[in-house]
Formats: sequence, structure tokens, C-alpha cells
Amino acid sequence: MSHYDVFNGDADGLCALQQLRLAEPIDTILVTGVKRDIALLERVEAVKGDLVTALDISFDKNRGAVERLLGQGVRIRYFDHHFAGEIPAHPSLDVHIETLPDKGTSLLVDDYLHGSQRAWAVVGTFGDNFDASARRAAEPLDLTEGELGLLRDLGIYLNYNGYGETVDDLLFAPDVLFRSLQPYADPLTFIVEDPTFPALRDGYADDMARARAVAPAFESERHRLFVLPAEPWARRASGVFANELAQQAPDRAHAMLTRLPAGGFLVSVRAPLARPDGADVLCRGFASGGGRKAAAGINLLPEAEYDTFLERFRAAFG
Repeated sequence: MSHYDVFNGDADGLCALQQLRLAEPIDTILVTGVKRDIALLERVEAVKGDLVTALDISFDKNRGAVERLLGQGVRIRYFDHHFAGEIPAHPSLDVHIETLPDKGTSLLVDDYLHGSQRAWAVVGTFGDNFDASARRAAEPLDLTEGELGLLRDLGIYLNYNGYGETVDDLLFAPDVLFRSLQPYADPLTFIVEDPTFPALRDGYADDMARARAVAPAFESERHRLFVLPAEPWARRASGVFANELAQQAPDRAHAMLTRLPAGGFLVSVRAPLARPDGADVLCRGFASGGGRKAAAGINLLPEAEYDTFLERFRAAFG
């Protein structure tokens, strides 16, 4: 029997898996990719009796692969917080899905494990831009403000590393990054001891300095839209820059459009933190869009649809 761990390559997916494998330390086959690469179950060639654990990838986007695997006698355990659509009842499907606007997959796994790996749940929740939820989850840990700040930094850096058009854009491939995290029960120890942390920190600082120098392409009292160039640093920075702007202006919606080398845009949308709803509906209105209520994206927005996107973005958060 083989075990497959299929996980989003961002902070929430990484930290959800880290919690599970600290609590259930077994060797598994890792299947992952960049943050936007979520149709991951299509890559799994499991057979009858195998177990697949899916973390932080939309059930709706993987529905066909789920049905195929179940039909082959594969057992599936599914943790996620994105739009799921109708979930079938099946004796080999164990589902832990909630779509609350302030609760990510790391907190769903934390519930499942009764808080036994809480510090990593806090890291993943900070990485998903749920600062208030992360601070609430951290209360039993009795951390200093400095320690809490380090966990927040780590979450942001892990999330930053997930953004890119391909794995070649990233500082670390997500499976390699998970193997770096895996030995550490305490994320604070990882921060102090592992050379991966300063590499992420320095890459983040350099990329974000470039992003912060970009002026908005559109701005109103309730909206800000930025267009970033077709450069690897821009693809890496786009999502965390959108998160940073959302924290700075919680009453505004933000859109980050990063030009792609072959044309069109990679889009990140953040609903106002004061009203974290509507990002998923907006992005699902475009062919390659999806996400959750507070934060969503479009993998490819054609140049010809820029004006349509801007019009719908303004209307969605008007």
C-alpha cells in the first residue's frame, strides 16, 4: 500500500502537511506544485488499497480525479477551505472541508489533530493572511510578541515562495521546502537552525522592495489595482504584496495583475479585510479563475479582458 500526500505549495498547504506528518510520521509520495497549480490529483496514479491525503486544493477543481480514484478503490482524505461544490457521499472519502472566510486548511488540520501541532497551524494561518485567526490560535502557546512575529514572518515567506508561473520561478520547489521543514517539531527551531529561513527572508526582502516601488494602475476609495511586469520577481511577489496591501488598507479591495511572458496576466484578488467576501465569485467569472471568499485569482486573464475585469472588480467591491 502506498500513501500519497497531495498539497498546495503555499504556506497553508505546507503547514497543514507538516502538522499531519509530525502527528503521523510515515513515508509518503509527495505531489505538489506552485500555488496556482491545484488540479494535482490528476497526477496521482494510485491503485486499489492506496491512501491519498489532499490538502488545500479545491475539491471542485479535482472532482473528476477524485471520482476516478474512488472508482479504482483508492481511499481519499480531504482537507480544504476553498469552494467545493457538491461533495459526493462515498465510504472511501473522508472529507474535512469548511469555507469560512477566516479559517484555512492549517486550522482544519489543527482541529483534526486536537491542537497537537498548533505552532505550525499558526504559521500556516499567518501565511494565508488570517492574522486575527492566527493570533487567536496562538493564545494557548504563551509566546512572546517577538516569537509570534517570527512565526508570522515564516508564514509570509513560505507563502511568498509558492507564487510563480512554474516551479522554476520559485526559490525552493515546494516538495524540497517541505523536506526542509519536516524534521522540526517547533517552527522557531527551524527559523534559528535551518539555512532555508534566511534564504527565504532575503529573497522576499529583495522582491518586495521592487514590488513596493510600483504605482497603482487604478485607484479609488474602495479599490487599488496594480500591474506588475513579466519578471520572475514579480510573479513571486504578487500574492504576498496583495496580502500586505490588504493589511494596510482593510477597507479596500486589491487586485494584482502580473504580466505573463506569453501574454495576458496572472491575477491575485483580495477582498477588503473588513468585508472578506466576493473574491471567489469575481474570479470564477473568468475561465481559469477560482479561490476562496477573501482571496482568489485567475491563472490567465487575456489582455483583451482587462477592461472587463476592471469593470467587474469595481462592481464586486463597490
